Amino acid sequence: MGRLFWLSDQQWAVIEPLLPRNKGGARRVDDRRVISGIIHVLKVGSRWCDCPVDYGPSTTVYNRFNRWSRKRFSTDLVEALATSGAVTKSTSIDSTYVKAHRSADGGKGGRKIKLSGPRGAGKPRKSMFSRT
Repeated sequence: MGRLFWLSDQQWAVIEPLLPRNKGGARRVDDRRVISGIIHVLKVGSRWCDCPVDYGPSTTVYNRFNRWSRKRFSTDLVEALATSGAVTKSTSIDSTYVKAHRSADGGKGGRKIKLSGPRGAGKPRKSMFSRT
């Protein structure tokens, strides 16, 4: 497991004062492990459920990231981690792209049957419909 990300003592000393304190509820998983897990998942780009068990339960890692993101705590955390050198301040998160087929211009919706030029402009038909 040498490829896992762990916060150094210096990085932890920078961000530890920013952590929320005195939270009730169940016994908390170590914040240092969870933050290391969050950074690992974001750096690697894996799914939250694929987070290694060394960081604690994957649901805990995801829930803590989700809760902290909603409270805008993650912004302060990224600022502190950038100053400590753990992460860069601006990083490309995703570089995926979708290749479109050369005839994929129309897409869904709209008229399926296109009217001819004169008819579409409101002019009368040039031929009559016959019932033969």
